[in-house]
Amino acid sequence: MNIYQHFRKEEHHFIDLVCEWKRLVTMQYRLKLTPFLDPREQQIVRTVVGHHDDVNVSFFGGCPLAERKRALLYPPYIEPTEDDFELTLFSVRYPKKFVTIEHRDVLGALLSLGVKREKFGDIVIADDVVQFVVASDIAPFVKMNMTSIRNASVSLQQRPLSEMRVVAETWEEETITVSSLRLDAVLAQTFRLSRQKVQTLIEQGWAKLNWKVVDEPSAECREGDLLSLRQHGRCRLQTIAGQTKKEKWRIVVEKTK
Repeated sequence: MNIYQHFRKEEHHFIDLVCEWKRLVTMQYRLKLTPFLDPREQQIVRTVVGHHDDVNVSFFGGCPLAERKRALLYPPYIEPTEDDFELTLFSVRYPKKFVTIEHRDVLGALLSLGVKREKFGDIVIADDVVQFVVASDIAPFVKMNMTSIRNASVSLQQRPLSEMRVVAETWEEETITVSSLRLDAVLAQTFRLSRQKVQTLIEQGWAKLNWKVVDEPSAECREGDLLSLRQHGRCRLQTIAGQTKKEKWRIVVEKTK
């Protein structure tokens, strides 16, 4: 079976990487801990590893509901623990009376330090509590160098993973009709925007398809895809139910409230 046929062309390189991880575990009988993966990458890892007799896989990102997680590939005779995922949780101390910190502020602060996205997981903003998870090997560097966020002085406190806040999203399901399965058509109908406006936003890099920025309005959507449009929300294409008599597509989407 050609495993590539189930995935987009741009995902083939990642599939090759997962195959190499699996090969290392099989040949060297050792653990393989991956970088942080988005949910789409996690799905690919599950598919590629499958029910392989010689390799098992587990995921952990600090708490069960974490979105970004590290994968651990291991021989079946090993029982992994949370410590094997090498995660560090930081809580941000900042002047809460004078500044409001948002997700993008923390993301920008980490990236400005030269930290690659694959080295840190979820950023959690719950009320005035700000937390984020990093790979333990870079934790000392991050703690020493992250001294400001959004022009406010901050300090980091390491906390046990058991104290990681959980922010559960609420989704609502809706059946809509679209003229095509193009990204611009699906986003426009889901968020009740004009297609021309959505096309402009996509071309400006405001849209993501399966957690990757896409600047082509004509990108085709498939069942299971997660789409997002900055400042408007996220939606998941649950089901492509078929075409109507007028040759439009009837689809079922879930979107964040």
